[in-house]
Amino acid sequence: MRDSLKMQEYKLNISPQDAGMRLDLFLLEFSKHKNLGFSRTFIQRLLKEGKVVLKNVALPRAHYKVKADDEVRIQIEDKKTNEIRAENIPLDIIYEDQDLAVINKPSGLVVHPAPGNYEHTLVNALLYHFKNLSDVNPNRPGIVHRLDKETSGLLVIAKNNVAYHHLRQQFSQHSVKRKYVALVKGSVEFDEHIIELPIGRHPYKRKNMSVGFGRKTRYAKTYYRTLRRAKDSSFLELEPFTGRTHQLRVHLDFIGHPILGDNKYGKNNEFSRLALHAKYIGFTHPRTGKFLDFSCALPIEFSKSLNK
Repeated sequence: MRDSLKMQEYKLNISPQDAGMRLDLFLLEFSKHKNLGFSRTFIQRLLKEGKVVLKNVALPRAHYKVKADDEVRIQIEDKKTNEIRAENIPLDIIYEDQDLAVINKPSGLVVHPAPGNYEHTLVNALLYHFKNLSDVNPNRPGIVHRLDKETSGLLVIAKNNVAYHHLRQQFSQHSVKRKYVALVKGSVEFDEHIIELPIGRHPYKRKNMSVGFGRKTRYAKTYYRTLRRAKDSSFLELEPFTGRTHQLRVHLDFIGHPILGDNKYGKNNEFSRLALHAKYIGFTHPRTGKFLDFSCALPIEFSKSLNK
């Protein structure tokens, strides 16, 4: 794998009709007109990094009022990244159109490359199966959100930058509907319950998350419904209202019912894999504005366990 460097520059001439607009809003309108997919956050980052230039002087102020005949240049430079190789890894494609795809990810497949693991990921598979993918993050083309390696289930993939930013906004506003199912240790007490506990980095195990009440924790909320109880386990439907790292795993472990097969947070709860599956996702289509929702079948490991 080799390093690659991309540079793109846009020159914008301010017309009299646009004079007086805030710079960030002008750039946002330009992005929409050219279908570039810039978000307001991305534009603010360009300003902060000195990538927006007027008369050879960087403009860090988003509130600068553009003037007629100004020539504004935007410089977009990707950092050096390892080129990711396309791999013919089979994918279960639930849905696809010109803007997005919905994938049923198997357990054991890492979503995106990371240092030391640039091969055999979902991204490698996406590059093989799809001609176009969003490139807002060149290290994670197409990736809007993620599932843990051992979690299976539905992921939405962005095939262009407009779709990416639209979907990311829905995730940040918590308007994407997601439902998981999980097999957990023990017989849970309630038929329905809401776990509302903040989550942050574990104070000693830095690769883990934990429930906590310090300054660096973030609000987290999970709803669960009990679908079935057995002597030593329960089958739950889970709905996260927030999207904290390892949220479902941490919340369930904290209430004494860790997910089966969770070697990071659970103890003595053996299962052939992490017993967590993203079975449902619903969101607004970035182009049509229609609400789309998708569901997928239970993995065979779940079915076998439930049939016992």
